Amino acid sequence: MGECERYLKSAVEVVREAGELLKRHFSETGEVFFKGEVDLVTRSDKASQDLIYGRLSKIYPDHDFLGEEGLTELSGSDFRWVFDPLDGTTNFAHRLPVFSISLALEHRRRLVCGVVFNPISGELFTAERGAGAFLNDRRIAVSTIDDLDKSLLATGFPYDIRTTKTNITNHNRFLVRAQAVRRCGSAALDLCFVACGRFDGFWEEKLNPWDTAAGAVIVEEAGGRVTDFEENPVDIYHPEVVASNGFIHRAMLEVLKLKS
Repeated sequence: MGECERYLKSAVEVVREAGELLKRHFSETGEVFFKGEVDLVTRSDKASQDLIYGRLSKIYPDHDFLGEEGLTELSGSDFRWVFDPLDGTTNFAHRLPVFSISLALEHRRRLVCGVVFNPISGELFTAERGAGAFLNDRRIAVSTIDDLDKSLLATGFPYDIRTTKTNITNHNRFLVRAQAVRRCGSAALDLCFVACGRFDGFWEEKLNPWDTAAGAVIVEEAGGRVTDFEENPVDIYHPEVVASNGFIHRAMLEVLKLKS
C-alpha cells in the first residue's frame, strides 16, 4: 500500500466512525448554540471533531490539523489535515438529512486526498490525487453538459447574509441563465454532486478551507475544474470557489465577473 493510499484509508475509517456518532445524535434532541446571528453549532460538531482529531493525531502525531470548531494545531509540518466535522449544521439541527463530514489532507499546500461522507444516505465520496474519484468504490465523473442554459447549478449563502448582499446578485443572475439553481446547505456535498454529475456547476464565496478542501480534490479527480472567480487555480485558503464539469466553467466565470 502506497503512502497516500494509507492516508486515504485512515481518512475513510475515521469519517465512518464519526458518521456513526452523528447518526446516533441525529435522532436526539440536542442543544443548539449560536456562533453568530444565524451560524449554528451543536454538541455533535464538537464531538465529531474531537473523535476525528483524537484518532488521526495518534496515528500521525507529526501532522498538523485545522478543524472548523476552533482546532488549530499548526507546527509547520509538511502534512495538514483540514476538516469540517459536520458540514451542514443547520440542516442537522433541523433534522434535515443533508449534511456531511469533510476531511482532506494537504502535503506542502497541495491537496493529496479527500473524503466526504453523508452518514444518513451512506454515500462516501473519496479521491486520491492521480487515482480518480469514487462514490462508494464506484468511479465517478463530471457531467458532459456544455451549455449553461441547460445546466443545474448549486450555491450557498454566507452566515452574514442578513447584513450583506453577498451572493444574492450572482444567485439572481444564474437563476435566469441556468436551467435551475439549488441550495442544499453543505458545500462539501455540493462539490461532490458536481463530481458525480448531479450538478454541472457550483459557486460560493466567503468559504473556509474546511468547506472546500475535500470536495475540491474530488471534483478535480472526477475530471472537473475548480478555480476562484478570477480563474486562478484552486486555493482553499481563498474564500471564493467555482467548480464545474469544465465545459461550462468559462460561462460561469463570465456571469460572476459582471458588474453590479
